[in-house]
Amino acid sequence: MSAVFVQLRCKPGTTYEVADELWAREIVSELYSTSGEWDLMMKLYPPEGADIGHWINENVASIANVERSLTTLTFKAF
Repeated sequence: MSAVFVQLRCKPGTTYEVADELWAREIVSELYSTSGEWDLMMKLYPPEGADIGHWINENVASIANVERSLTTLTFKAF
């Protein structure tokens, strides 16, 4: 199973609320607050065989106050 990294842009003032909801859903292995264009970056492992786009939309992008997401798929670890 390969890791998926997702960056999130949150509505102003709601980053901690979004982070709390992500932890409550127990879907992230690591979660970071970031500077710059994106507010949060997470590392997660979707279920084997899951349609990544659909799974991210249902479990991450659907969280209240998430304005935008950027998903990076990983392949082989070196």
